[in-house]
Amino acid sequence: MDTVKRPVEQRILLSNVSWETYERLLADHLDSSVPHFNYDRGMLEIMSPNPEHEKINRTINLLVEIVAEEMGLDTENLGSTTFRREDLKRGFEPDTCFYVQNEERIRGKARLDLTVDPPPDLVIEIDITSPSLDKFPIYARIGVPEVWRYDGEKIAIFRLEGNVYAEAPESAILPPLSGEVLSGFVEEGKVLGRTAWLKRVREWARKRIEPAP
Repeated sequence: MDTVKRPVEQRILLSNVSWETYERLLADHLDSSVPHFNYDRGMLEIMSPNPEHEKINRTINLLVEIVAEEMGLDTENLGSTTFRREDLKRGFEPDTCFYVQNEERIRGKARLDLTVDPPPDLVIEIDITSPSLDKFPIYARIGVPEVWRYDGEKIAIFRLEGNVYAEAPESAILPPLSGEVLSGFVEEGKVLGRTAWLKRVREWARKRIEPAP
């Protein structure tokens, strides 16, 4: 049997990196969508996503936006925006993030300050092929309430409970969605045409959601 090899995401993990160096790297790549930088008290991960990573990312983005629309919820998709707290010596650039419950609080803001503004309500992390920096402690310390993590086979939902994340059967941010449903739609997105897939997601959402007044 032939083995199909996946293209590997490019990840570099460095230790003993100062906050000042991290800030300089962010400034040097201010107008670039790649690479992504994640920082945790001296540990720096530099990651450049591959095409498979980006396809999955866009699929999950669309899924969230369709379900939120059918629920009558306003969302703000801030993509891979940089979030950082110098006082905590932590920072991250998610694959995708959404404001849902706190959308109104950040609406219209050109810049966010996490010392006064809320973190994203939902962070989506895609970690397909390579070991990487454990970003959950970063998200937890900054206070992200929910994380969806795709490992190449399925999506698991994690909710912040106290200072740690616990896996949950369904989303608290978008309650109709469970890990099983999300994983199924991601797999369908790999084989269906985009129009047919969008129709399936929307039909599923409309059967299960009562529109918000």
